[in-house]
Amino acid sequence: MVTLVLSVIGLALVFDFLNGFHDAANSIATVVSTRVLTPRKAVAWAAFFNLVAALVFDVHIAKTIGKGLVVIEDVTVYVIMAGLLGAISWNLITWFFGIPSSSSHALIGGYGGAAVAKAGFGAILLSGWIKTLLFIVLAPVLGMILGYTLQVIVLWVVRSNRTTRSTSCSGSCNSSPLLSTASGTGPTMPRRRWGSSRGSS
Repeated sequence: MVTLVLSVIGLALVFDFLNGFHDAANSIATVVSTRVLTPRKAVAWAAFFNLVAALVFDVHIAKTIGKGLVVIEDVTVYVIMAGLLGAISWNLITWFFGIPSSSSHALIGGYGGAAVAKAGFGAILLSGWIKTLLFIVLAPVLGMILGYTLQVIVLWVVRSNRTTRSTSCSGSCNSSPLLSTASGTGPTMPRRRWGSSRGSS
């Protein structure tokens, strides 16, 4: 049993590493492409704020994955291990072929698929999945609308001013940590032990 638990912890660390390089570009693309920060400094910048988010803010996504998607009684060490392996495999495939993909969604899919393989579709909590699947569609659309709106506002505000490098640096260096912080509250391992939610409502 100890070997299995250590294996799961090892797989979780591998997933976290892959999650980092799979999604890092989302946080650092702007500051690197505008040459505000070097790639090395940008990665360190993003990693710091990811860690801050996991330590300071509540990890809502992790809690949803932990007890909101699958009947907790059907979750075993093997289900967690299979879910992690599925997410790791999909992250590597999408990274290699350059397919846009979310590591959080890969983890959710792997976890749900492993639970179904063990206990059938009765292991799925539909209420949690409806919300998750809905925002897979809504999030990019809302992001596009808000991004367009903010871009128009920024262009209107600076229309009569010459944008300097310091202004660009200030904007980029502020937006990057915000995105890193939001990402850091994502698929982090819940602080509660796996079995602690058993039997809870």
